[in-house]
Amino acid sequence: MNAPRDPDAVTADVLAIAAHRDDVEQTCGGTLLRMAGRGLRTAILDLTEGEAGTRGTVEERAREATEAARILGVSWREALDLPDGAIENTLENRIKIVRVVRELRPRVVILPYWQARHPDHAMVASLGYEACFLSGLAKVETGMAPHRPFKIVYASLYADVRPSFVIDITPFIEQRHAALMAYRSQYANQAAGAGLFVSEEEIRERTFAEARHYGLLAGVKYGEPFVQKEVGLVDDLTLVPVQSL
Repeated sequence: MNAPRDPDAVTADVLAIAAHRDDVEQTCGGTLLRMAGRGLRTAILDLTEGEAGTRGTVEERAREATEAARILGVSWREALDLPDGAIENTLENRIKIVRVVRELRPRVVILPYWQARHPDHAMVASLGYEACFLSGLAKVETGMAPHRPFKIVYASLYADVRPSFVIDITPFIEQRHAALMAYRSQYANQAAGAGLFVSEEEIRERTFAEARHYGLLAGVKYGEPFVQKEVGLVDDLTLVPVQSL
């Protein structure tokens, strides 16, 4: 028997699920800012605590994630305890995500694109999708009512793939960058990992250039790309955005 819904519980319209603290800031932070600016409730679920990272400690990254969430205007952010660098698509891990999906009841879930350099990112695409499916099954018992998101989209910023659509993040580009740079343990100029990490200045140049590229594809200044697996639906041809000629 599912427990009744707590009317005072936190809910979210959009939930971004990622492997590591700072993944969301890199791939869809501007989109979360735009959604929050429209009055929608946004949330972030980080699946690991970042314990395997070259730079920073779990405690530092937790504090930085809290500050980044404040800048992004998200309503809720938590981290699970999946092993950093060794995320697996197991039933146990799917159920951990199911509990969050049923708690927040999002309409839209953002996942990483399913092809990625980092194995954790690729794994989260399938893990998150299957968890969202399980979340809608009444016989999967968690003590909470079933809920299945209406839409799943994939943040494809680092994938060599043509996006299905782009979100205009032009008004939020500086806040997006500030949220990423809240991770001082990761991105501030420092000796640790200097051969692996680029400078602060280069980070800004690269992230702005990527956003500019995707913005140009959609006819705006800065954008974030997404892929959807479903065919899109248009109601009025005269209102389709992005000019052809």
